[in-house]
Amino acid sequence: MAWRLRRGLARRRKWALAAQAWLWRGHIKRLREVHTYHTPLDLVRERSPERPVALARPGVVAVAARWFQDKFQGDVFYAVKANPSPWVIKTLAKAGVTAFDVASIPEIELVAKYAPGARMAFMHPVKSRKAIAEAYRDYGVKTFALDTHEELQKILEATGGAQDLTLIVRLAVQAEGASYSLSGKFGVDLHEAPSLLLAARRATQDRMGVSFHVGSQCMRPTAYQAAMAQASRAIVRAGVVVDVVDVGGGFPSIYPGMIPPDMDDYFDSIQRGFAEMMVTEDCELWCEPGRALVAEASSILTKVELRKGDAIYLNDGSYGSLFDAAHVKWPFPVKLYRGEGRGAQEVDGALKPFRFYGPTCDSLDHMPGPFWLPEDVREGDYVEIGMLGAYGVAMNTRFNGFGDAETVAVEDAPMASMFGLAGRSIRLPREEQAEERKVVRLSRPKGAAGKKRRKR
Repeated sequence: MAWRLRRGLARRRKWALAAQAWLWRGHIKRLREVHTYHTPLDLVRERSPERPVALARPGVVAVAARWFQDKFQGDVFYAVKANPSPWVIKTLAKAGVTAFDVASIPEIELVAKYAPGARMAFMHPVKSRKAIAEAYRDYGVKTFALDTHEELQKILEATGGAQDLTLIVRLAVQAEGASYSLSGKFGVDLHEAPSLLLAARRATQDRMGVSFHVGSQCMRPTAYQAAMAQASRAIVRAGVVVDVVDVGGGFPSIYPGMIPPDMDDYFDSIQRGFAEMMVTEDCELWCEPGRALVAEASSILTKVELRKGDAIYLNDGSYGSLFDAAHVKWPFPVKLYRGEGRGAQEVDGALKPFRFYGPTCDSLDHMPGPFWLPEDVREGDYVEIGMLGAYGVAMNTRFNGFGDAETVAVEDAPMASMFGLAGRSIRLPREEQAEERKVVRLSRPKGAAGKKRRKR
């Protein structure tokens, strides 16, 4: 056990040093279309922005991309929906990511423009005939997901009965440990899967495979192994040979109150599950990380418009980059800046929980938090909301005339990191730590009863 712990710590230190080297060697290059600042505080000091600013950290994306490519024993497809910003696509391509999970023609056009020559897999299980035909004919997309016989027939007809397709059957699996379940909308029921697997196998002379999704922000590595076991049983019942096993996304990031296990544990679980599956030795293993590659790489700088007690009114909200804060109710990490010019500084001090409201007239534009900020937060302050690289700017709308955020690059570290760029936890205020200590934990009984149980 000790040698395994030492090996794990050594691997973690190795990746921390490698990650820092990526940044220190100047991998964070200035993006041509945006200005670059050393830190968000430098931005505040230089021009005190009046509208929300997305803070991009391309070097952080590159580190995560290299980590996945080095560690995952298969093909890595970036899930474009997590953050379709051009700087993300370009950074991933430069870092060696050559495959992308796309769900629409605009996403296909985006990848074709900023990562020319990349492989694309159209993994949305429900597509229009026009989108299928255009993807196949104009962009060379040959990998399509499906979860019904009707979608299979649609794909075959829209591609003119093409035989060079890679058809991926998405399965509905039972998985536990995800913060946000994705099992209700897509995926063929496992009892109905064998007939669809057989039909897909007969429909192509190229590859056929299976995919699933354990849910977003999966906190339990063994969920992948369990899902792979379910997929294997469906394959056996269908009596088919599959060429691809796609474990989907769900790889987590770090948020307050959500500290995932090491990413190595997820890959170990996937490798165990893959080894146990009834597939051939040349079967390919795929994954579709989205959040894990980009969550750390961006934050949002917002301005305080008003304070009402414990309610803070910001110039960004749920119709902008804070969708998850409102609808999934995640309490993202925050920092506070105050002042203008050279006098601007990061504010410390006693913390207090706050809730946020966005700039629109809709009462649903509410982020309950709690967001822990210095208790003297006031109008004119700037709040940096961290770990918003995934499903932040991607969810932006223009409702009520708000939501127009500019993008700048910064060179500081993220607020937390799974890849050695920062700490693996976001420290909770003393008030929350005190509440955690009140949790009753079961333990061995004291005295003679405990001694007897320990002897067994």
